[in-house]
Amino acid sequence: MARSIRLDAVLIQAVIAGALSFAHLHDLAAAAGQDGWKAWAYPVSVDLLLVAAWRRMRTDTGNRDAWLWFAIALIASLGANVATAGLLDLQHVPPWLRILVAGWPALAFLGGTLLAHASTPGPEPVDKPHLEPTPDLSVDRAPEPAPELPPAEPAPDDSPPEPASTPSTVPVPPALLDHARKIADAHRAQTGAPIDAGTLRARLGVPAALADSIALQLA
Repeated sequence: MARSIRLDAVLIQAVIAGALSFAHLHDLAAAAGQDGWKAWAYPVSVDLLLVAAWRRMRTDTGNRDAWLWFAIALIASLGANVATAGLLDLQHVPPWLRILVAGWPALAFLGGTLLAHASTPGPEPVDKPHLEPTPDLSVDRAPEPAPELPPAEPAPDDSPPEPASTPSTVPVPPALLDHARKIADAHRAQTGAPIDAGTLRARLGVPAALADSIALQLA
């Protein structure tokens, strides 16, 4: 299947402009004493420096050296176009122009080397999103009350009960005292006040004398 060739006006214009600029540079170099193949090498050198600077400008927009060498190559191309427009006698080229044309190869080599070995900027680091600390959603729970044990049966005692005025003389079993201490701690955590003998007696189901003795030891 044959492909249709579509002529682009911009492409045709670029070819014409490049050919004219190439011819003007060649004529200026030949008039300045650069004959033979050397006169044809000058336009190639100017155009290559112009393209190299343009490519460096596209990859690194903040590179001032690329803009500088692009401007130098553009001035050389425009200068040749203006000089060959009849404003300069190509039969009697001034000495300063001969010096510029003779020194151009070294200048173009320096610019091409600097552009080729310029460091390419790496990708910018991506900032990680700042994560806010997760609020503590834990809820403080009040301590659960200790499980109540069945009321302990008082030990049989044949001796007559002692008066209530001396509760410290009633012996308290260690297990019962530990259980009473848990109940007293839970009561303090819930109410903020120490447990009294009456409440302790009701919770433990013990006689009043024993409850008073326990309350006295827990105080």
